[in-house]
Amino acid sequence: MKRKHKTYSKPKRPFDKVRIEEEAIIKKQYGLKNKKEIWKAESQINAIREKAKKLIGASENQQKALFERLKKLGLEVNSIADVLSLDKKDYLNRRLQTLVIRKKLATTPKSARQLISHKKVIVNGRIIDSPSYIVPVELENTIELKKKPKKKTEIKEKKEDQEIKENSKENE
Repeated sequence: MKRKHKTYSKPKRPFDKVRIEEEAIIKKQYGLKNKKEIWKAESQINAIREKAKKLIGASENQQKALFERLKKLGLEVNSIADVLSLDKKDYLNRRLQTLVIRKKLATTPKSARQLISHKKVIVNGRIIDSPSYIVPVELENTIELKKKPKKKTEIKEKKEDQEIKENSKENE
């Protein structure tokens, strides 16, 4: 069994007031559980930047392949400079939790997170229970809330209505 490594790194200066205040604003704006989620997003963006730096001298086909992958994720990039200028907010905007709010399926970030973790949100016919799921652009329109099952009383009423209709047809 492979060992799972950390997907983020803690800040080098743990008590930097400016960083702490900025992270608090981002945490509240996106409804994140903790600052670790911000660090993970930053780590993902740094990994994307590293790939872009390696591709500076590479062929144009390889660069276009990277741009296409990032465009599928919903990050608008057309050049290496665009990739290097990406911010953690760009990545956080592609999370399922943020998109549920943007589609007005939930009113607040916390309510969106709760809907997702309680398995009430469906993406492309599949239940997704991870608020940090990065939604590709092609699946963005398939985000919807799970439909409530009908109550037993409604089912009984419909059966009774059908029986009445059948009886009336037989009597005619």
